[in-house]
Amino acid sequence: MNGRDAGREQAGGGGLLVLAVAAGAYSLAQTAVVPGLGQLTKALHTSSENVSWVLTGYLVSAAILTPVGGRLGDMFGKRRVLALALAGFTVGSVVAALSGSIWVLVAARVVQGAGSMVFPLCFGIISDAFPAERRPGALGLISAIAGIGAGGGLLMGGLLLDHASWRWIFWAGAIMAGLSALGTLRLPESATRTPGRVDLIGALLLAVGLTAPLIALTRTTKWGWADARTLGLIAAGLLVLVVFAWFENRTAEPLVNVRLLARPVVLGTNVATALIGFGMFGAFVLIPQIAETPAATGYGFGMTATGAGLLLLPACLVMLVTGGAAGAFGLRFGARTPLVVGLLVAVAGLAVLAGVHHDKWVVLALSAVVFGGIGLGMAAVPNLIVGAVPPDATGQATGVNALVRSVGSSIGSQVAATVLAGSVTALSPLPTDSAFTEAFWIGAGATACAAVAALLIPRERRGADLPAPAPVSDADGVRAG
Repeated sequence: MNGRDAGREQAGGGGLLVLAVAAGAYSLAQTAVVPGLGQLTKALHTSSENVSWVLTGYLVSAAILTPVGGRLGDMFGKRRVLALALAGFTVGSVVAALSGSIWVLVAARVVQGAGSMVFPLCFGIISDAFPAERRPGALGLISAIAGIGAGGGLLMGGLLLDHASWRWIFWAGAIMAGLSALGTLRLPESATRTPGRVDLIGALLLAVGLTAPLIALTRTTKWGWADARTLGLIAAGLLVLVVFAWFENRTAEPLVNVRLLARPVVLGTNVATALIGFGMFGAFVLIPQIAETPAATGYGFGMTATGAGLLLLPACLVMLVTGGAAGAFGLRFGARTPLVVGLLVAVAGLAVLAGVHHDKWVVLALSAVVFGGIGLGMAAVPNLIVGAVPPDATGQATGVNALVRSVGSSIGSQVAATVLAGSVTALSPLPTDSAFTEAFWIGAGATACAAVAALLIPRERRGADLPAPAPVSDADGVRAG
């Protein structure tokens, strides 16, 4: 057995567990803090507006670092960059757990954003080092974890708040990421590299272009969508992103290969991914809120944060199963088929939820349908991306894909929150039943658009015709440790 085969056998064994725990640590951290925002306001003696930066800082940092991490992995080795990203996430988690000031906590969350690099790096490592027959299933599993982490984070956060303290939300993340960082020593290093320099100007343009709209999105419930500040930040960000694309297309060693993103398979998959994120996170906002709304409203279940998380637990488990099964499905019928089928199932579930969400057992069953479909669809996405780009570009391609899913998720959650907030009045401080119905229909519409975009994705071979720098083998090749 040669070194490459040995590395692939090792990566395909315990390596998948390492990558799964790493992906889980980041996914859980996205939403685990949400149930504790009220406690943070009291514990750190601050305002709810300041506490909102605990989410905003993490979101902005993750958006910027996701494509940067993918590019760095392509340049310097995916295992090496993954270990550094997990170490940064661990440090940020420890500082967050020990913080006694809101702004120390916000700074720690920005550092935690380094964990966003996990997904493009995991996808790249699987593409480089896993046996071909295990690759689709492994890609699907990691992609499913990206989805179930959101619901799992709400559950974990609720349990820790009810039975421990808000600090344990961050200690749990530190433990998972720290163990994963040690586990990366078992992974083989990438033999394929894209040599070059770090595109600092491109990174700065991307940071400004993403930060402005994301800050605007997180403030829409306070400012409103039509506010001059909201529209101004979104317009400014989009203008900078246009400049970023122009600059990258004229740079010899770009942070993001714009021509690669313009390939029909990659472009279509990214459009579908953004819409999937929109529909998925809209549902993740709506279902827990229905569960925690008092039963006196006629539609709420009056559950605790832990109960709301447990209501989503079966859906998360179904999502994990369908995500793992998508690989075999895709091998037989093509990666586009499970994406389309999964999205159509999710559309049906969301449409029924729009009219029937007054019984917790019905909601439990329908949420399993919705997230089972989304899990099947999401798991197909990395297989489509990896199959459409050169091996030495998987990091940046999957990094951009993770970014657009995050942006779609941000828009979806804010639209859902805006619809609910719009139904609140001074006499009725809780959202109305019709507002939930409208929000579910919006999520169903976005997911249906994702299915249409998926149908338009052409079948295409791996992108060998795209010019790419010659691969460079690192001194340690694919050896483990």
